[in-house]
Amino acid sequence: MSPGQRLKSIFSGSVGNLVEYYDWYVYTSFSLYFSHVFFPSGDKLSQNLKTAAIFAVGFLMRPIGGWVFGRYADRHGRKASLMLSVQLMCLGSLIITLTPGYETIGLFAPILLLAARLMQGLSVGGEYGSSATYLSEMASSKHRGFWSSFLYVTLIMGQLLAVLVLVVLQQFVLTDEQLRSWGWRIPFAIGAVAAVVALYLRRNMHETESFTKLKASDTPQRKEGSLRTLMQHPRAVLTVIGLTMGGTLAFYTYSNYMLKFLSLSAGFSESTATLINASTLFVYMLLQPLIGALSDRIGRRPLLIAFGVLGAVLTVPVMHWIRDAQTPLEAFFLIMVLLGAVSGYTAINAVVKAELFPVEVRALGVGLPYALTVALFGGTAEIIALQFKQHGMESGFFWYVSACIACSLLVYFFMPDTRKHSTIDRD
Repeated sequence: MSPGQRLKSIFSGSVGNLVEYYDWYVYTSFSLYFSHVFFPSGDKLSQNLKTAAIFAVGFLMRPIGGWVFGRYADRHGRKASLMLSVQLMCLGSLIITLTPGYETIGLFAPILLLAARLMQGLSVGGEYGSSATYLSEMASSKHRGFWSSFLYVTLIMGQLLAVLVLVVLQQFVLTDEQLRSWGWRIPFAIGAVAAVVALYLRRNMHETESFTKLKASDTPQRKEGSLRTLMQHPRAVLTVIGLTMGGTLAFYTYSNYMLKFLSLSAGFSESTATLINASTLFVYMLLQPLIGALSDRIGRRPLLIAFGVLGAVLTVPVMHWIRDAQTPLEAFFLIMVLLGAVSGYTAINAVVKAELFPVEVRALGVGLPYALTVALFGGTAEIIALQFKQHGMESGFFWYVSACIACSLLVYFFMPDTRKHSTIDRD
């Protein structure tokens, strides 16, 4: 494969990943504006809790997605799996766009919202393992950390675009009343259309050489993507679970939940909180390739350890300082401290996981244990945080995050450096 073909395939895969995560995160970015449409009773915090609960339930489908799509990717190809996942995401966004509110169809409104989020959870659960495997296998060994970091570049860009769409609609296009009435549907419609474009781009991607060689070998097909084969690598599976636990909880706390935290706890207006969140996400996104490239020089493990130490030590005091921040600029710099720390995980976690598993079970090995851990820790971050707040013990959530990062730090200390012992180099 020529360098041009390799770059084009990485670009097409990354754009699809961007659309997937835009569709996933637009739910959280706009939940403050549509929670009353599906859950009209209760105060503002109660409505947000119910909306966050559906966000969390969507995460429960991610392990199923990780298993179904991981198995499919290991048997039929990374490209085929990535095309299928973006189609499912498109359908979920379209359902949310067109679903009437509670006042029109009653309980069917939250039921359809739940169904759409379950579809999207299935899609995202499959997207991560297939995408992480595809980017890691497609990249050259000397620059694997750099190129695979674009998984989180596009993930963050998707989240950032969701926030930027909100900023544009808030500040320049719609009134607050229009946004709460019908304008919140616009970003979901954009996501459905963008998914069609991503599907077109993915049709022109090349399959990875690792998978092509696997299909040309004498490896029995029944072993590809099977749970039995995956269980032959228990240490790798446990390593993925351990390194993901603290990293994913920190990521969802510092980026995803931060928008609500700035509004509900720090006291900033919704528009100001959105601008702070968008600004920090943009800088955070730019950090990912730099950290990925650094891992190609010094290894993956030192960066993971750096995140573990900084995250465990800084989460509690910095979250308190953000809550007490007096100006948007102060909040911006404090959030960037946390996001800078978690970059040691987010920029390289995809390649680390892919480098742990052999080719015949790589997509499943990356996707399933990761999705299980994200469902337990990432998907529940917001609702646990809001429950702590509702009971007047918000600081307890900060300690919970810090403790989970400390547990992952133990894994970072004892795991091998996958840059030096990559299974991809053996394909």
